[in-house]
Amino acid sequence: MDINRSRFMAKTSRIIFLLMPGLLSLGCVAREPISIKSDDPALKIPAIKLAVQKHDKSAIPQLVHDLNSDDPAVRFYAIDGLHSLTGQTLGYRYFDDEEERKPALQRWNEWLAAQRVASR
Repeated sequence: MDINRSRFMAKTSRIIFLLMPGLLSLGCVAREPISIKSDDPALKIPAIKLAVQKHDKSAIPQLVHDLNSDDPAVRFYAIDGLHSLTGQTLGYRYFDDEEERKPALQRWNEWLAAQRVASR
């Protein structure tokens, strides 16, 4: 019985030893909250969805900025959010290449500037 107990303890110790780094890292992961200003699409996209759901028009400037993101998913959710909040796309297509997006980005920036002037 002592031999069986020793084998059990040895196997258990090995399993714990192998799992320890993963278990320790679970408590050490610091994750920032979702935010439309985040650089991480996994945090930005849910924040965009939430802002749109809440009809938060204060998110519009960031959404216009995100139209120029390197990440096509961020661009998709940004233009989708802008369309939901403003009713417009201004000809922007998230899947166009950078050069093709420039005219629509310019229109969005002009639109945003006009909104700021009108709200003064």
